[in-house]
Amino acid sequence: MISKNITKILRALLLLAFICDLLILPLVPVLVVLDGIEPLGALAASGMPDISAWLLAIFLMSWKYVWTADGYTMMLTLFLLFSGVCAAVILWQGRRVLRTILRSEPFSPENAVSLKRAAVCAFLISAAALARTVSTVFLRGAGAALMSYTALFVPLFAMAGLLFLLMSGLFGQATTMKEENDLTI
Repeated sequence: MISKNITKILRALLLLAFICDLLILPLVPVLVVLDGIEPLGALAASGMPDISAWLLAIFLMSWKYVWTADGYTMMLTLFLLFSGVCAAVILWQGRRVLRTILRSEPFSPENAVSLKRAAVCAFLISAAALARTVSTVFLRGAGAALMSYTALFVPLFAMAGLLFLLMSGLFGQATTMKEENDLTI
């Protein structure tokens, strides 16, 4: 009883994180541009009275600016968008696993597949972080690249991917054993 309640709470939290991820993804260019606020200075100086029009203009200008800015800004935006999409897939796969647990079917082939998908996404984030770290070495120097949060993503998501693969194999093997056990009289 307690484990079902905890599973329901965890599933709700994963849904909340998934929704927040999807809501923040369109704002990634805005957040990247706010780090270097120059393109928005002219907009603020124009004295736009309507706040909703001002916010819409910031949103649209940010999306335009990140694709015309320097390579570092474009690379950062692409990395954050790509990682956000992969994180959304990982969260959704976690919800799928928890759904089978709530149905009292934890050893289903569906869980092994979901965990494999999560592993692929974790490895993709790790590879993207490695590519960003290497390119930052050339753009900004080795010290800046190795001291960034992105350098931490490489081993972190590689280990997460290995853990997801291990769990996928365990769930797949447990499913096979359960099916064999169900067939014996």
